[in-house]
Amino acid sequence: MKYVNAAAILPEELIAEIQKYVHGKTIYIPKPSEKHEKWGTRSGARKFVDDRNAMMKIAYKQGKTIDELSREYFLATETIKKIVYSK
Repeated sequence: MKYVNAAAILPEELIAEIQKYVHGKTIYIPKPSEKHEKWGTRSGARKFVDDRNAMMKIAYKQGKTIDELSREYFLATETIKKIVYSK
């Protein structure tokens, strides 16, 4: 995470107010909840996992066993079960 000096972006009055509570420390200001993105949205990881899981479900419906999928995808059998049995 890249840090930004508050003095470069915030009004002096706001900095003075924040300094009443915290001074000389690094603080994290979270995004508003409506700006949050789900895990993997930007990187494409979410799509990759969703596509992989869909392929596992298809393979399972076509007759592949849990153990075969576990070896093929390098995942624990319990993880495969969660994926193929989910809706």
